[in-house]
Amino acid sequence: MRTRSGARIGASPFSIGLVAIGLVCALVAGWLLLGRDKPTVPPKTWAKAVCTALTPWRTRVADLTAAAQQEITGTGTPAETKRTLTTLLAGAEEASERARTRVADAGVPDVDQGAAVARQFATALTSARDAYGHAKTAVGQLPTVEAATFYDGVSAAFVTLNEEYGASELDISAVGPEPLRRSFDEVPECQ
Repeated sequence: MRTRSGARIGASPFSIGLVAIGLVCALVAGWLLLGRDKPTVPPKTWAKAVCTALTPWRTRVADLTAAAQQEITGTGTPAETKRTLTTLLAGAEEASERARTRVADAGVPDVDQGAAVARQFATALTSARDAYGHAKTAVGQLPTVEAATFYDGVSAAFVTLNEEYGASELDISAVGPEPLRRSFDEVPECQ
């Protein structure tokens, strides 16, 4: 088709390709903005993935805590205690992030409000990670010249850690609709 001036109106293969790419990009962006970038998975599959992520996290934090307690018992200087505690807190922060990533990668449980439940788990692990990170920073900034001042600072850092961590705790048995709660009870990885 031509206009009065003789210019040709029509779509070249190149312009059709650009329009198609633009439409695909817009659809993908809309999909991501709506939070639909994660696949939905059966409740049992999701519960298994979540528990598989949480078990090594809990074990790692427990192991780090036991090792730190053993080292602190055997040391006497604030500098050594500081080094031990920052190692513990950095390890717990790292383990929390690893668990958060694995939970996020688990997708979305195929239940009512599944995306909200998945976000709730990821948010709880983000809060735990951040609580460990805040404590690590607080302990790392403490001067070690005066033992009493140092240990008072450690005590304050751990009070804050316990408060922040406590606020992030999630009771699996009370999260989500019944099919998901039942899945947590039935999946062996969650026992």
